[in-house]
Amino acid sequence: MTGVQLAGCSTSAPSGDASNGVASNGDTPSPAERPASAGSSGTRVLLAYFSRPGENYFNGGRTDLKTGNTEVLARMISEHIECDVHRIEAVDAYPDGYDATVARNVREQEADARPAIANPLPGIDRYDLVLLASPVWNVRPPMIMSTFAERYDFRGKAVHPVTTHAMSGLGTTERDYAALCTGATIGQGLAVRGEEVREADAEVRSWLRSIGLLRD
Repeated sequence: MTGVQLAGCSTSAPSGDASNGVASNGDTPSPAERPASAGSSGTRVLLAYFSRPGENYFNGGRTDLKTGNTEVLARMISEHIECDVHRIEAVDAYPDGYDATVARNVREQEADARPAIANPLPGIDRYDLVLLASPVWNVRPPMIMSTFAERYDFRGKAVHPVTTHAMSGLGTTERDYAALCTGATIGQGLAVRGEEVREADAEVRSWLRSIGLLRD
């Protein structure tokens, strides 16, 4: 081990996302192919998340997650609000093994790499607010999130970081997205410990209320 912890790594379902009826396998329209969903506030929301299944950090040890932490959190959010959901997938998939993923992440961070995205959205113009969800790897979001963030014009949009983590909270996501998401306003983020994400529904609802996306 390099001493770097990867926590909050996400799920399986590489063929698509089951939440909100959005899939990337052609069974249902992608967010780019249908009108943007608008919540009760009239805000058009995109939830874009990166997910990695397999061996993950868990309370100082390891566990194998078929449905990982960030995917669980993304689905939980999408159950409470109207939003389009887009899963960010890497052209070169990350390894199932924890140590191999740690090593690759270190290389990508040191090189300031931009891993290629297999399924990029053609645009985000029709959204008012974007939730960017990912694990925190070595205090920051995986470098593929930088690839996504740099791709689009965020002028006039609100961006809210969402993370799963072992001990880093939001890490540097707020600073990173402020630099990467051109013209965006960075709003209040949500950080949930990976080990606690399956019991985080109340925390998720409280956060959604605080940013004006949930009224109940």
